[in-house]
Amino acid sequence: MSRSVVVSVDQLSRPQPGGIASYVRGLLRGLSELDEDIAVTALGPESALTLLGEPVARALVPVSARLTPQIWRYRALGVPRGVDVVHATSMAGPFGGAHQRQTVALHDLLWRDEPQATTARGARFHENRLQYLLRRDDIRLLTSSPLLPPRLEALGVDPSRIFPIRLGVDDAGVIPAPSPAVHHLLATAGVRGPFTLHAGTREPRKNTAALVAAHRLARAQEPALGPLVFVGPDGWGAAPTGDAVVLGAVSRELLLGLYREATIVAYVPRAEGFGLPPVEALRAGTRVVASTTCPSVATNLEVVRVDPLDVDAIADGLVTAVHLHTDEHAALRRQASVADLTWRNCALDHLAAWS
Repeated sequence: MSRSVVVSVDQLSRPQPGGIASYVRGLLRGLSELDEDIAVTALGPESALTLLGEPVARALVPVSARLTPQIWRYRALGVPRGVDVVHATSMAGPFGGAHQRQTVALHDLLWRDEPQATTARGARFHENRLQYLLRRDDIRLLTSSPLLPPRLEALGVDPSRIFPIRLGVDDAGVIPAPSPAVHHLLATAGVRGPFTLHAGTREPRKNTAALVAAHRLARAQEPALGPLVFVGPDGWGAAPTGDAVVLGAVSRELLLGLYREATIVAYVPRAEGFGLPPVEALRAGTRVVASTTCPSVATNLEVVRVDPLDVDAIADGLVTAVHLHTDEHAALRRQASVADLTWRNCALDHLAAWS
């Protein structure tokens, strides 16, 4: 049976598009890989559609990206007539229309968990939108965090409205940069030999100050950790990086190469919606230290999990990870632990929610 689906892509035009943008691109790619009769239309302001780069139909929202969420609260502006499914990839929407099926992806409750990591205006927007969605029992909630469903049920959401979805870490057609290119990049920043990697935006909730302090303690015991290297863009708020090396944003090819070459990938946020970097590192076969607050690896036995509020615990985790096996069997085991996290499986999870 053919279905027409509208997927919002407005997040692509945000100043910090973050993990939701990765999810948007991955979902569209996953849908294109399915042997299903699905007509997908990407919906968003022009600033988002021009950044899409995906071979799908486009529907323009004729207002600025700033106004789009306010309008979508009451009116599904830009949604073509007669579509079967309207899927909001974030709490921005669109909502308010009369469609056969309406769904929204809920990624986190970070404005509650880490209120100082957002603006007061941002917290009000997300809380108001959450309360709206709690009342709209006709909208299905797709949860990317495995820790989120019980929290929603505690808020009174009927479990039949909640549909867990997997995110993906596979990169079709993206070849990791070869070792010489990765080491040349590192050498230009003064890094030669082993290194500990943190990937993602740099912002307060990512706990950069605690990671820097813990790494300094751990490296004094285990020089094999090498220097701490941050890769990724600036996020919201000041995030001190101390004496660590900051590479900034790099290409996807170089990022995958850095994952592969790193001694350890450390990711210890105080609060997190999902946490793609630890999963991407595991897919590269690399040893991972992650906080107990990171949903993506909450039950992964291949990860050294640590209390993000305890600098000594993070340091101990880094030292422990250095002594984990690095042979081919261990790398294959890490890769297998995240094998089901593909964008094709993500798309299949969405189809189940759209039925």
